[in-house]
Amino acid sequence: MADAEVQIDAEDGGPVGDVEMGDTEIAATGVDESGLQDIEAESQPQKTFLAYLKSPIVELTIGQGDDATTLTAHQGLLTHSPYFREACSKFSDSAGRRVIDLPSEDLDAMGCFLEYLYTHEYFPRLIGPANSATSTLEPDPQFDIPDSTGNAILRHARVYTLASRFGLPSLRSLAHAKIHRTESTAKGEIAYARYVYKETDMADATIRKPVAAFWANRSYVLRHEAEEEFRRMCLEYPQFGFDVLSLVLDEQEKRKARAEGAATGGGSGPGRKRARMSTG
Repeated sequence: MADAEVQIDAEDGGPVGDVEMGDTEIAATGVDESGLQDIEAESQPQKTFLAYLKSPIVELTIGQGDDATTLTAHQGLLTHSPYFREACSKFSDSAGRRVIDLPSEDLDAMGCFLEYLYTHEYFPRLIGPANSATSTLEPDPQFDIPDSTGNAILRHARVYTLASRFGLPSLRSLAHAKIHRTESTAKGEIAYARYVYKETDMADATIRKPVAAFWANRSYVLRHEAEEEFRRMCLEYPQFGFDVLSLVLDEQEKRKARAEGAATGGGSGPGRKRARMSTG
């Protein structure tokens, strides 16, 4: 999906040294009227990375039953997420093991989440600024280019929804940027659209609107490359079909208005007014 994405403001703190994704560092100078620095002004000391590594280890159990996998992470980094901050607040200082069960989370997405906490990136990395049209993704040998299955773009979609649940807007913004820099075929895009309409909130226009716009602008692709998949998608998720149809009709109305404006010299005279319905 190569269309320009909607930008998302980053609000979470992120790991130490995090200055990307629009984060703004605010420093209180505490300067008094004499121009001297108020050395007693309250300030938040900056944590070192070593301080995070000294924090307790937390076990994260992903999946359930025989498919369960245990990952570990330092609590100091996990608590950048409000979700894990609340979960970790329930541990006592004397707790022998700190375990958090995540039975319904995707293992690969959790791996990307933890990679981001430690490095502020996850594979495949974004080459160039996230808000730049020239930025690209580094090659991922797991997937063909373009991706015909949708698995490449779904990796970032899963990270996006996971970041939303865990309260990390900067990770969500990064995943969203990667979605729009992943080359995929029509069938791959349908797989991505199905995931978005199944897993995201109806009010999340940030990720839903570009999906509908992508297909509204590519009706020729639907007829020749993915007509059957598109039909099944519309039957399974009527909201998707409605969103696409609404955008198509909006564009038709705009073209009609432009044509009528050109025919009448761009004026607003009677030729452009709708006939008033009779009430008599």
